[in-house]
Amino acid sequence: MSNFHDNVSTRFQIGKIWKTIFFIATVLAVLAILMLLVNIINGAFGFVVIENTVQPTELLASGNIDELSEAELIETLEAYLSKGLIRRYNIEEPLNERPKAELMSLVLERIIKPRIVESWNFGPSIINRGMIQDMVAEEYPDAIIEFRAWLNPKFLVTPQASTPELAGIRTAILGSFMIILITIIVAFPISVGAALYLEEYAADNRFTRFIQININNLSGVPSIIYGLLGLAVFVRGMEPITSGTLFGFGDATTANGRTILSAGMTLALLILPIIIINAQEAIRAVPQTLRQAGFGIGATKWQIIWSHVLPNSMDRILTGTILAISRAIGETAPLVVIGASTFIAVDPNNIFSKFTTLPIQIYQWTARPQPEFRHVAAAAILVLLIMLLTMNGFAIYSRNKISRKRDR
Repeated sequence: MSNFHDNVSTRFQIGKIWKTIFFIATVLAVLAILMLLVNIINGAFGFVVIENTVQPTELLASGNIDELSEAELIETLEAYLSKGLIRRYNIEEPLNERPKAELMSLVLERIIKPRIVESWNFGPSIINRGMIQDMVAEEYPDAIIEFRAWLNPKFLVTPQASTPELAGIRTAILGSFMIILITIIVAFPISVGAALYLEEYAADNRFTRFIQININNLSGVPSIIYGLLGLAVFVRGMEPITSGTLFGFGDATTANGRTILSAGMTLALLILPIIIINAQEAIRAVPQTLRQAGFGIGATKWQIIWSHVLPNSMDRILTGTILAISRAIGETAPLVVIGASTFIAVDPNNIFSKFTTLPIQIYQWTARPQPEFRHVAAAAILVLLIMLLTMNGFAIYSRNKISRKRDR
């Protein structure tokens, strides 16, 4: 009896030890996430000191360039910029066809040229506020000091610029959304269809097991390999289609397949095995008794799948799909391989346009030598995190809503 009590006591002690280890692991994970968020937020806010190369009052008396019309903005650009630069802008997109906001951005970037000469993170800006203001008044008497939230509405609607003062992520956000939309349209129906076939129709033989093994293996392949596959198949092999020349888009002599369509299809290949595996698990979790009940009343296999299997597994399928798409949003390597632009200020207007994405912009800004670009990158990271959290929250909401509807 004493041995029995000793064994029980030992098991409980071991259980307490493992409980403590798991608790410590959870605390460390939460602390790591908090440190990451604090570091990002610290870089996205703070004091900046700005000097203008050309004062706005030299362009108009009030100094408010918002008062200039589109024609006056174009005249200002043509008066201050070289003919070669104007010609390059007109090749990208004619100035008279650009919106006023974009013309104002060009005036700021190329003529007024506001330059940040000093910047501080959020922590030092709060702690050393008085000292920073005194130093700026002494060293930069003609400059403007302001507390800047690098993440602001203007940052979201401004295209990319060569200077951190004017840089925005509108082009990158549009590129990311268009690519992810193509990824969903391509990957979701193919993945669910493949999962249904493997779980409901395919016989258990060597060929099916071979396919299943390869799907499991492909889910662990590095993403850059998919980039190489996309470069060979979509960019080069299917260039007439992905460049749009087959459908009358672009010039056949200058067009190439490094477009949004190629990027979306490449990311679809990347998440295809992940969604297939998640969908298979969801379909497998549907009780076998539902299928047997359907057969018992004379339903066909497809009727059972449509009326019982899919409704009872769709919440898990959607959750797995959105989590896979969240991974695709953060991918950089495959898009760099297929030729994503690191600098592009023109918004994509169709699926055959050149593109950039938020992760590529973040990568490009963090590689710049100017410290101010790190503030811009921190703001872009916050936007990316908000997008990911929103998608994950939508996945949870959709799963719960479908589950409640199914349980009624």
